[in-house]
Amino acid sequence: MDNAAFRSFLQVLPPVEFACVYGSSLHPSNSDKTTMTDYIIGVADPKQWHSENLKLNKHHYASWMVHLGGERLITGVADEIGVGVHFNPFVSWNGKLFKYGVVRMHDLLQDVHYWEKFYLCGRLQKPVHIVVDNLDVNSTNSVNLRAAVSAALLLLPSEFSEADLYAKVCSLSYMGDVRMLFAEDKNKVKKIVSGQFDLFQSMYKPLLEEYEAKKLLRLSSIANNQIHISQDCDLSVDYSLVSALPPSIRNQIRMKEGVKEKLWETGKAISDTRSRVREEAANCLQRILRRRVMVSSARQAVSGLLAVGAVNASRYLAKKVTKAWKSWR
Repeated sequence: MDNAAFRSFLQVLPPVEFACVYGSSLHPSNSDKTTMTDYIIGVADPKQWHSENLKLNKHHYASWMVHLGGERLITGVADEIGVGVHFNPFVSWNGKLFKYGVVRMHDLLQDVHYWEKFYLCGRLQKPVHIVVDNLDVNSTNSVNLRAAVSAALLLLPSEFSEADLYAKVCSLSYMGDVRMLFAEDKNKVKKIVSGQFDLFQSMYKPLLEEYEAKKLLRLSSIANNQIHISQDCDLSVDYSLVSALPPSIRNQIRMKEGVKEKLWETGKAISDTRSRVREEAANCLQRILRRRVMVSSARQAVSGLLAVGAVNASRYLAKKVTKAWKSWR
């Protein structure tokens, strides 16, 4: 599908501030006509937007939500139980299936900047096709991409491939995800990267070149238009990488002990201290992200099941579990 095709579905919805398409519909090799096209939609006021959408597209919503509370219940479940996103899946239009998640623009931008819930920021660390962008989220997202690269580098060894880097970036938002236990393909990260490698490259190659110019890593070309990457795991590099992370995560990673803090700030330490500091920072980062993703994915799973109704919930879960089981066989 091209941009005009992606934009055409939005014509049946009330006006939006931001919209992007994500997921398998962006895979160049995807020819499955039954695949849902997935959207994230940002609006100024979700309650007002859902009120307008209920007048236009009441059939997009679970009937119990429409009858018991309408837009007040829809936004209440999304905000109080979930992470601020209401999804309408299995929407049939023009012979195709669509799923769209509606989020408050303020919440979207907060997650992009600060990784508070590590939900939508994780989605925007992977390839998306932006259809509407009235508030220039695409530019704002550069902070999120830089933080994702920095996090991935902290978690990777001294030498690795370009594909390894993208896989690590992609895996950040699946650490601790409850769906990975039973309802997601165990090879999901590998399939995403291999299916969208060129898109990852267009997103992250400028950052890799920037990091090379700052002497945070070294790039060398290998076969198949890929890059081999090496990095120095010394304290000055670690300090630069941690500094690119969102403030709340950065503060949790900072070392408490006076001597270590002094070494961190000066970037001077003997070899075994350097490796130990990198390992501690990486372990701390993993724990933080795992906790945030686990909480957000659990909350959103419950919110999602309530939002779509029993029939669609069973249909969606069965589809996910079947795909997951096939990957484990």
